Amino acid sequence: MGSIPPQIFHLKYLNFLDLSTNLFDGVLNSEIASLQNLQVLRLNENFLTEEIPMEIGNLTGLRELSLRQNRFSGGIPDSILNLKELQVLDLSNNSLASDIPIEIGIRLFNLSTLALNKNRLTGGIPSSLQNLKNLEELQLGNNFLSGDIPIWLLDLKGLKILDLGGNNLTWNNSVNSELLVPKFTLSKLNLKSCRISGPIPSWISTQKESLNFLDLSENQLQGTFPTWLAESELGTIILSDNKLTGSLPPRLFESLSLSVLALSRNNFSGELPKNIGNANEIMILMLANNNFSGPVPESISDIYRLLLLDLSGNQFSGNKFPRFSPDALLAYVDVSQNRLSGGVPVNFGTGTRILSLGQNEFSGKLPQNLSNMNQLEHLDLHNNRIKGEFPDSLSKISTLEILNLRNNLLEGPIPESLSNISSLRILDLSSNKFISIIPPQFGNFYSMIEIQDTVLLKTSDMFTFPIEFNDLLVVWKKSVLGLSSKNLGIYSLLDLSGNQLSGEIPDSLGGLKGLKLLNISRNYRISGGIPWSFGDLESIESLDLSHNNLSGEIPQTLAKLNQLSTLDVSNNKLVGRIPIGGQMDTMDDPIYFANNSGLCGKQIQIPCPFTSSPPSIDEFSPGSELDQTWFSWVAAGIGFPVGLFSIVLASYIFGYFNPDPKRRNRTRPRSR
Repeated sequence: MGSIPPQIFHLKYLNFLDLSTNLFDGVLNSEIASLQNLQVLRLNENFLTEEIPMEIGNLTGLRELSLRQNRFSGGIPDSILNLKELQVLDLSNNSLASDIPIEIGIRLFNLSTLALNKNRLTGGIPSSLQNLKNLEELQLGNNFLSGDIPIWLLDLKGLKILDLGGNNLTWNNSVNSELLVPKFTLSKLNLKSCRISGPIPSWISTQKESLNFLDLSENQLQGTFPTWLAESELGTIILSDNKLTGSLPPRLFESLSLSVLALSRNNFSGELPKNIGNANEIMILMLANNNFSGPVPESISDIYRLLLLDLSGNQFSGNKFPRFSPDALLAYVDVSQNRLSGGVPVNFGTGTRILSLGQNEFSGKLPQNLSNMNQLEHLDLHNNRIKGEFPDSLSKISTLEILNLRNNLLEGPIPESLSNISSLRILDLSSNKFISIIPPQFGNFYSMIEIQDTVLLKTSDMFTFPIEFNDLLVVWKKSVLGLSSKNLGIYSLLDLSGNQLSGEIPDSLGGLKGLKLLNISRNYRISGGIPWSFGDLESIESLDLSHNNLSGEIPQTLAKLNQLSTLDVSNNKLVGRIPIGGQMDTMDDPIYFANNSGLCGKQIQIPCPFTSSPPSIDEFSPGSELDQTWFSWVAAGIGFPVGLFSIVLASYIFGYFNPDPKRRNRTRPRSR
């Protein structure tokens, strides 16, 4: 870290300067203009900030200016138009906010590469770009550009890469596509979210011999999968989020070059071709949220390069899932929201990190050999018919971060050994038949103790594009909501509701300072008082203790919880005054306090039999005498609404152009 050493600016005869990937920060010093002999300037992948200095336009001998992936803001300086020798201009992946200079195609007539993608640029595509006879790469994707996509782009003979995706641009659907004959020979084409309707434009088929990458996702494409596309040798095909129908042609899976196939969120139907395993170069296969049916072909396990498999949200059935080799490369598997049955499949390779099998019809016991997947981070088996006791072997997966077994038929005690998994921060065992006390050791979950302030999804590091997991379904204010994968890295959850647990709530749970949601409701036999230590749950947003046998008073310590948005203590035997101060003053829905033995307070508009002057906030401090009594008070104040951070639907975005992450839309899960 640190700024670019100023001594560099004294090297008057320097003609090549590459300082990429050095973690430089701060502003780019205007003294850069003193390097008058510079022909190549590369400062890619640093942390340089503020505006690009106007003085950079004095480097009139520059042939390449690459400032990719920094934090530059402001606009594209007009002085750049003075660099008439410039052949490569790459300002991508910054925060530049302006129109593209109108005269850029006239003044910089030698450009072969113009990369301005992943900024905040506005306006239209300048007509002057049609003068760039040497242009090979035009990357304008993921900005805020608007207007029509000009037809003259098809006349740029030398163009090989065209990226316009992820803007507010519009393809002119009134133009007869069959009359368009492009003069270029593209290798990569990104027209994602360009409002293309009808069938895939026929002019794209003229590029099938040269095209390697095609992204037409998030349009309104209709029709079936084109024959010409199935017969091509593309490496990447992304047609997600359209209205395509029909079955997939078997010819598609005879390709020797296909590595990414993303067709999620269309209306494809029928069975998957049995020869799908012949496409053994596929690394990414995403077919989620269509209407595919029948068994998952056994040959899919022959795709030895497969890293990511997403078949979720379809109608797949059958009681025998393909068995992958133990040394398979498969890291991400999502077959949730189907009709798969039989025993829980575990043959996905020992390196599997994400396994999502929820909302199917799997039955039997949890396999002991689940622990063979010793790199597993995310295991989701919710809404199945799994029974039996919790296997001890599951507690041996030391890498586990998310475990969701909600709504099954599991029984017996909850093993205290789960607390040995230091990385576990989302644990949902709700709606089963567990019979035991709440293990006091659950207060030792290290990742629930730590307060998370950054998003960390390690699995996405394996891929060259951001990976979004399925939404994690959580119960929030009595409703089931999907928690987007982008928030999973900062979320911590413990849900033991809907079981047959008994005994008292352990004081140790109050030490889980990073916990955002704690649900122990509907166990009915949990007794004793609400631990005063719950006042230390400083990150808690939702606390549900309803439908139990709790007694005593609600601890005044809960008034310290300034993130608390929902507190439900209904249907217990609680008595006394409801605490006041802080967020407790916003807990004014009587339903969350109903059916107790004698609660009173302003939140439910039931006066208490006596009043007492509350102490000051200073008096109510950790460790003070007032802090340790159930009858203490905090100063009354106006609370402020705090809620669960935004729930954004996730989507898959990836590929050569590596556009900005965007959430994938998921259909609401079928009710069971």
